[in-house]
Amino acid sequence: MVVNSRGDYAMYEKPEVLLEESLEFMKKLMSSSGVGPQTAWPPAITRCLEGLPLDNSAEAAREESRIVISDCVKNVLESTKTDPRDVDILIVNCSLFSPTPSLCAMIINEFNMRSDILSYNLSGMGCSAGVISIDLAKNLMKGRPNSLALVVSTENLTQALYHGNERSFLVQNVLFRCGGAAVMLSNKWMDGYRANFKLLTTVRTHYVSQGSMECVYQTEDSLTNTGVRLSKDIVKVAGQAMEKNFTALGPYVLPISEQLKVVASLVARYISKLVGSSKRVSMYLPDFKRGIDHFCVHAGGRGVIDGVEKNLKLTPRHVEASRYALHTYGNTSSSSIWYEMDYIRNSNSLRVGQRVLQIAFGSGFKCNSCVWLCINKQNQKKNPRVESFKHDEEKKTK
Repeated sequence: MVVNSRGDYAMYEKPEVLLEESLEFMKKLMSSSGVGPQTAWPPAITRCLEGLPLDNSAEAAREESRIVISDCVKNVLESTKTDPRDVDILIVNCSLFSPTPSLCAMIINEFNMRSDILSYNLSGMGCSAGVISIDLAKNLMKGRPNSLALVVSTENLTQALYHGNERSFLVQNVLFRCGGAAVMLSNKWMDGYRANFKLLTTVRTHYVSQGSMECVYQTEDSLTNTGVRLSKDIVKVAGQAMEKNFTALGPYVLPISEQLKVVASLVARYISKLVGSSKRVSMYLPDFKRGIDHFCVHAGGRGVIDGVEKNLKLTPRHVEASRYALHTYGNTSSSSIWYEMDYIRNSNSLRVGQRVLQIAFGSGFKCNSCVWLCINKQNQKKNPRVESFKHDEEKKTK
């Protein structure tokens, strides 16, 4: 399912409805998008490289999901040595493809899971649905001690490829790619000895403002071609949503000294307003690096990563995992934060006791976050893609 950048361009050229100016626009975006030379497209789209027509049927879309999800679930069951029939809760999130029977039903049947398993299929929740799924699993497990929850995050491109020429829709073809991840959660106390991370907290924010609803919007263009329209204001709205989310997150992760500085600035602003002072007191922006050691910023695009890096005053090292995920896999929607987590797990800088923050943005507009504590640092198999990316980054700095 992996093609190189020349393959990307070839696939852009295959739908004969695309005008030359649209192809040039997409190629220009591609060169500065941060998406690398090898990313994954579904078989229903790559078949055009063999001279066959694109297949956007429901069966082709289901096959894409089956290939991605089955591999993810199989790997997590094997790596955790879990029998499929021991799974108590199953949560699958996929925004753009919600068939019946559901993707949950597909997994339950393929892996012969129990008939009393609690299954939940989330759709339309955007790129932040991975954190939403974790939050749902956390709340369900509070009432079910000694349980195992399997969370699967993926997206489907077979029916989502845009075949028109309006630029606000074409951006999705440049950024989005196939991807998926599966995570096993447990509240069995014995599993604490072998788990890699402990979930500390989740914070969900639905940001409502003028235009926020249409920042990421699935609709038709003027010629009724279906696609996902991305607004130019998306980075701005994402920043405002993140500010709301981090206001709620701060008390859970920031040291007391940083929280006191925030309170002091709020008091100073209130007094200044009360006495009618013309001098404006700026709000103190807390340093989240004092409470978080590693960051997984949703790889929504280079602009999104750059914006978060600037707003949080992060260093290039802090967003290295995000740039790796974008470069190596593209924007894989809700699963991107798990590719980043895998990069951090393969990093020599991760230590027991350190905190990892996952930040994801989704349509609607949502900003969701969760914080993990590293409790076991197990030796990971070297990922050749991680090693290749690190080698390329080292060459750039020389």
